[in-house]
Amino acid sequence: MPQIVEGFAVLVLLPPSEGKTAPEAGAPMELDALSLPGLTGARAAVLEALVDLCAGDEDRAAEVLGLSPGLRGEVAKNAGLRQTGALPAGEVYTGVLFDNLGLAKLDEAAYARAERSLLVFSGLWGAVRIGDRIPPYRCSMGVKLPPLGALGTYWRRAMDSVLPEVAGDGLVLDLRSSAYAAAWKPAGAVAARTATVRVLHEREVNGELKRSVVSHFNKATKGRLVRDLLNADAEPASPGELVDALTALGHRVEVSAEGTARKPWQLDVVVAEIH
Repeated sequence: MPQIVEGFAVLVLLPPSEGKTAPEAGAPMELDALSLPGLTGARAAVLEALVDLCAGDEDRAAEVLGLSPGLRGEVAKNAGLRQTGALPAGEVYTGVLFDNLGLAKLDEAAYARAERSLLVFSGLWGAVRIGDRIPPYRCSMGVKLPPLGALGTYWRRAMDSVLPEVAGDGLVLDLRSSAYAAAWKPAGAVAARTATVRVLHEREVNGELKRSVVSHFNKATKGRLVRDLLNADAEPASPGELVDALTALGHRVEVSAEGTARKPWQLDVVVAEIH
């Protein structure tokens, strides 16, 4: 595994993917080996609660986890999480954002920057780095997991004591969806140097330019933004510098709202095509 580049100052917060790659074989995960050791106790509690739920009544587990009939097999997989083989999180998570990020296609230096800067939020693990070995699982942040309750609220208590130190004094690029953003809300000085991104589709309608918020395909744009920053070795230290860096990389970026101690910056990335 490439060395982590300690000097890379940008922390990028990503949502996970629903789809996950299952290893053919391999050693199971070790909780104590994951990054952010301050979350270990909280991770152990969620893992225990999820395994206990899924080892019991399958119907109840499927209902709690919001699983459709076609996904009922995920209950048994969750019950065996402690024995399941693990892979680096960057290989486990798939889907539109991660496909466009293309971790496997990064060169060694860019991948090392990804290891240092990317933090993937998770209903089960709280947050992991892409080099952390985890098994595939099914447990979204929106789940109310007995006996812990709503996972967004549960994780917020643990994250508030860990994430400010992880963020350090650099830029935070927050690309999480709303469910995962609930698990940690940057505040104070961290909020003032955090940037969130909204993707807008601009097109001509009856001779007028109109914009609409991109929903599902915003993940593709966000994946490409991160990929371009990593490949370019861009290290913006503030939201303003991030706008300049992304503009130089060919993206059309506008500041919708400047950040404060209570609210991050809001950046709009304007695209002419959705893909």
